[in-house]
Amino acid sequence: MQIPMAVKHWLLAVLALLVIGLVWLSYNQRKLRPVHFLVPGPKHSLPCPNYPLEETIYPIKDTNHFILSAYEDHREKRLTRVIGIVHRHNLEPLSCIFCCEKSSNFQTRALIDIHTDHFGFPFATTDLLCEENPECNASHVTIEREERKRGGRLFLPIRNREKTEGDFPYEFTVCISNLFGDYNNALQFIQTMEVYKILGIQKVTIYNTSCGPQLDKVLHYYSEEGLLEVVPWPITQFLNPSRGWNFAEHKGDLHYYGQLTTLNDCIYRNMYKSKYLLLNDMDEIIMPYKHGRLHELMGNLSAQNPKVGVFVVENHIFPKTMFDDNKRFDLPLWREVPGINILEHIYREPDRKNVFNPTKLIINPRQVVQTSVHSVLKSYGETFRIPPDVCRIIHVRVPLQGHLTKEQLLVDTTLWDFQQELVPKINNVIHKSGVLT
Repeated sequence: MQIPMAVKHWLLAVLALLVIGLVWLSYNQRKLRPVHFLVPGPKHSLPCPNYPLEETIYPIKDTNHFILSAYEDHREKRLTRVIGIVHRHNLEPLSCIFCCEKSSNFQTRALIDIHTDHFGFPFATTDLLCEENPECNASHVTIEREERKRGGRLFLPIRNREKTEGDFPYEFTVCISNLFGDYNNALQFIQTMEVYKILGIQKVTIYNTSCGPQLDKVLHYYSEEGLLEVVPWPITQFLNPSRGWNFAEHKGDLHYYGQLTTLNDCIYRNMYKSKYLLLNDMDEIIMPYKHGRLHELMGNLSAQNPKVGVFVVENHIFPKTMFDDNKRFDLPLWREVPGINILEHIYREPDRKNVFNPTKLIINPRQVVQTSVHSVLKSYGETFRIPPDVCRIIHVRVPLQGHLTKEQLLVDTTLWDFQQELVPKINNVIHKSGVLT
């Protein structure tokens, strides 16, 4: 019996739809879980390492990629998140090798999650996600190219293995992403640190590629005091980092000396150490304007916005070319220290119409997965933009509106509110740090 032509066409159409549906389903399953499964690996009788790691950046052998640090992430199913830098155009399958509790190794393929903000640079901040084997109870992990012959492994310790909530050593920690180019702005750094201590900051984490001799003494002083954690960041030994943010304009291998990588590492480094993190630059101060201290500010904002994990703060420019006419804080001792005297700069640029002000962040690190410089890329909570009359960034730098006269700028003497306590503290650090010798 011959099948009518119309029926044949109908059967072919149904068959085509079935094939398309199966292909679509298969593709999306791979897209959702491309490598997020356990692959039993060979067990070796290699002991778990007990050596101290002295560097911060480690090349993955036989690749163009690097790893920095490993953190256990408890927020969904248990996995280990390895912070890394990968070449976006030379990707290959990578494996996670866990060093298990009973001196055996467990292998699983890494899910490569490249951060979306890379600004066109060939190298990008990346999370290498490793699903854990509950029977392993790993203490260390490394990342390898899948086809690579084994041997000579360098394991990273897995940090944050213990999840803590509510009882943190610090309430406020500042993450400063990069020092580079022999930065030697010692006076502004001292002033900023002392302002932050008054505001309630208990810890500062800073990533150091290079700094000048006077600032190096100041870093040592604050490290000895316990306020400062200096993380070595020898990125120039491995890549040609850019001095700017735009690849088309500034060129180089990696955005702004790896600023995005260090910010993300700082979040996980302090995830269970600090209730809040402030993500901002060296020459910026996140300043409450309606509260005396950060504790009062965040207590109020958190009570009003209980689902918010990311608080966005507007950046406002105080031109370093404009000085207080009365020279009230042009102090002889301070003139001997290299750097900008931020108390002399009380003139603030007005908001520009139809121009979006840059921003920085105050975050609950346990609600953030990935961050960029001015915004968060992935998070669990909501985001709230703090009104500038409540909190803004005091940013002393070159002007953005250089055509404005002093009369067209706004007078803002907020920093002077702390002068009675601040000036003796700054003088004390100048004398004790050895910055004058």
